[in-house]
Amino acid sequence: MGVSIIQEQHQIIIDTIRNITAGDWKVLVVDESSKKIIDNVVKEDDILNHNIANIERIEERRDMNPTMDAIYMLSPQPHIVDCLMADVERRRYRKCFLVWTAVLDPQLRRKIDASPLAKQQIAGFETLSIDYFPRESHLVTFRDPWSFPVLYHPACNGLVRRHMQDLAQKVRYYRPKNPIHEASVLSSHLARFVSEELDEYVQWNPNFPPQSSRPRGVLVITDRSMDLMAPLIHEFTYQAMAHDLLPIKDGDKTTYRLKINEGTREAEEKDMELAEKDKVWVENRHRHMKDTIDKLMGDFRRFLEKNPHFVNSDSNTTSLNAIKDMMAGLPQFQEMKETYSLHMNMAQACMDIFQNHKLNELSPIEQTMATGVDEDNRKAKNVLETVVRLLDDEAVTQSDRLRLIVMYLLYRDGVIPEDVKRLLAHSSLPPKDAEMIANMELIGGRTSRGLKEPRRDNPPLFPQDTRAPVDEDSYMSRFNPVLKHMLETLCKGALDQTVFPYVKPPLDPNEEALASQGSLRAAKPSWAGAGRRQADNKQRIIVFMAGGATFSESRACYEVGAAANRDIFLATSHMLTPQLFVRQVGDLSVDKRRLDLPMERPAPRAPAHLFERERPTPPPAMVPGRGPSPHAPPPGPGGLPNRPQPSRPGGPMPAPPTQAMAGMSLGGGSSPSINRPPPPPAAAANGGADYRHHSPSSSFSQSAPGAGGKPQKPEKEKKKRHFLGLKK
Repeated sequence: MGVSIIQEQHQIIIDTIRNITAGDWKVLVVDESSKKIIDNVVKEDDILNHNIANIERIEERRDMNPTMDAIYMLSPQPHIVDCLMADVERRRYRKCFLVWTAVLDPQLRRKIDASPLAKQQIAGFETLSIDYFPRESHLVTFRDPWSFPVLYHPACNGLVRRHMQDLAQKVRYYRPKNPIHEASVLSSHLARFVSEELDEYVQWNPNFPPQSSRPRGVLVITDRSMDLMAPLIHEFTYQAMAHDLLPIKDGDKTTYRLKINEGTREAEEKDMELAEKDKVWVENRHRHMKDTIDKLMGDFRRFLEKNPHFVNSDSNTTSLNAIKDMMAGLPQFQEMKETYSLHMNMAQACMDIFQNHKLNELSPIEQTMATGVDEDNRKAKNVLETVVRLLDDEAVTQSDRLRLIVMYLLYRDGVIPEDVKRLLAHSSLPPKDAEMIANMELIGGRTSRGLKEPRRDNPPLFPQDTRAPVDEDSYMSRFNPVLKHMLETLCKGALDQTVFPYVKPPLDPNEEALASQGSLRAAKPSWAGAGRRQADNKQRIIVFMAGGATFSESRACYEVGAAANRDIFLATSHMLTPQLFVRQVGDLSVDKRRLDLPMERPAPRAPAHLFERERPTPPPAMVPGRGPSPHAPPPGPGGLPNRPQPSRPGGPMPAPPTQAMAGMSLGGGSSPSINRPPPPPAAAANGGADYRHHSPSSSFSQSAPGAGGKPQKPEKEKKKRHFLGLKK
């Protein structure tokens, strides 16, 4: 099994907890942000199995626990530090082990260090640098879709430096040859910030980088302007096509709603997760949709061959819909049934849209405009006529028409503004779409130019290889993202240093060539290493795509990594679908206040309840007009009263009579009745024997024995009768 950034982050978190607990039980305290990071890669049971007694949120109300140590795994935000200091001042836990998900600002660190109570309670302090969200084994996102407007919106220039400094904590970069947009310097500035952060890290960590036999890693920083076709073109690999065409929810989890057990009483809708644990998804996501369907149907047919009792003699196993119906009758294989039902339904839904909205006719012209050549690798002809014909077709959706127009304008390097208006009117698109088209210039794409303004002499970064043979089955998938060409050239050691300069050139100018040769030597046939474990010495390449990346670019990293024997990781602020890209470009001209950028929201504050002192328990309320009972129990330690006895309706519970009254009998039928109180707990435990009910015929003729067994005196008897309100 190869390296996985998901497993790496999981292991970092678990190892940190295990090393701190060291066999002793502790509480884990997290905040809203750090909890999302942890939940993304670690199950709660995995944490609780490492001597964690409880997991608590620092922003929420919690009980005092001064006899147990706590591990704080926190995000380095000012209000979270305030929450921490509130816990320290109240001594909520015995000792505190602080673990930060990213570097803590020096000013916040000084605030903690200045507290005498913190010095007494803090037993450990470390930084993990895990403030990112692994989505796949080689794909990392920051879940930050607001990064796009911050980087490209003209009104956000004042926020860019701060945002890039934040990104730099998370070096080669992309520098366009003939930029026309203001944000063209973005990658170079970000690369410089990253380099400065690495230099500072090395100062504080002299053992970085650790000794390794693998070639030196490469970090490439680029941005969305490097390739504007990739977010617009229709992709027909399973993952990219599904995210483009289907209503997949992409939040803390990636889910698709599926109706399971359809046609039965157990029918229900269920959100099915698309994640690394779904082996069918992982195995097929980068396959062409045609190959994916063939694989799903082939796997299911093989299952039926191994389980013939599920097959009727007249069953049809050559149709996707027939197999879907057959899956509904396999209750014994619920998990397998749900997984295959999910992917068969998704594949069928994609193919329905493909046919109903004529993507088979859209795709060839999209491929031609994206590559610059037709399916025969020749200069394209009649492009405008084909585009206009498709814009007239009612089966083509409005969103696809807009994508087609933008791709045509990029292919032509802009047309006169009047022609843009004609295309929009011909497509019956709303006027607001003209703003989206104009905003493409903010990210480096020219969509309009003057009548006499010539086309720029701006050849593609990596021209299409017209000598490569075109497979009939792949003529609708001829386009490859620029990122793929860049990685292939980088692995060959031939990347143009004027377009992709180093922040700091390597000390050895032949280092790239040596790394390339070393990688080729490592790619020996499998039989050469039979019988012994291969060392993992692959060179690691990290690509950061500012402004969002596409699923086709993610696929390219896997494909080039496998072909060149490299571990290539893609990191980005967020994943782009065509719909999201079009919407975010359209938002680049709206008032910045409407964007609701997190950077401009009021800073969060620590909840007020963390600073509240626990109120002492109030004493029991006294009944108006009555003093304390002469028979009340004495106050407990510290002067506080004991727990009050439960009240009874109509007034307080009467005090029990004295022991001497236990043997008393009341004579005379005319005596008033007395409501006797229930026995106290001690008496009740003895069966209530001290509270016998005496008959009316009994009299006081026989005196109860006094102390020492002597009969009591008549005066004493008289006092008792007066005390009870009786007269004789």
